Amino acid sequence: MKIYVVYDSEGEHTRALAESIAEGAARVNGAEVYIDHVSTADVYKLSEMDAIIWGCPGHFGTISSGLKSWIDRLGYLWANGKLVNKIGAVFCTTATTHGGIEATMLNLITPMFHQGMIVVGLPGSIPENALYGSYYGVGVPCPPDSTEVISEQGLVLGRALGERVADVTKSFSNER
Repeated sequence: MKIYVVYDSEGEHTRALAESIAEGAARVNGAEVYIDHVSTADVYKLSEMDAIIWGCPGHFGTISSGLKSWIDRLGYLWANGKLVNKIGAVFCTTATTHGGIEATMLNLITPMFHQGMIVVGLPGSIPENALYGSYYGVGVPCPPDSTEVISEQGLVLGRALGERVADVTKSFSNER
């Protein structure tokens, strides 16, 4: 089962979250996890994947221009149904707690629905998400005045999302 994590990151925050998601996915037996920055990610590689997780920093409540430009290149895959029934999930970082995390994740999910993907979030029954309560994916505030790149809670949530995506993907595959 192949899982591709694609991210845009101008600094270290979103990259750190992407790496924690990849780490969580790799914990599931049978998962082959690939991770690329959007500048090197190959859109044609997506059709070979079983699951795709993409994310970026939130820019005023929406997708960063780097990831949006990359997503806009998926027309060929859409026209040929290459991503139908792939498992998908999203993540983002913002500079402030109310900096548009949920709006950004909803904007990231929309292209997945257009592609016919099956979107996976984090239910509240997952202990790491019980109090955090973001069900659309993982969105982590990374205040600019903080000395840490990303909070430990953010890394824990990232690993939980990666593991959930891998578990769901495995349940949809013949690798049970």
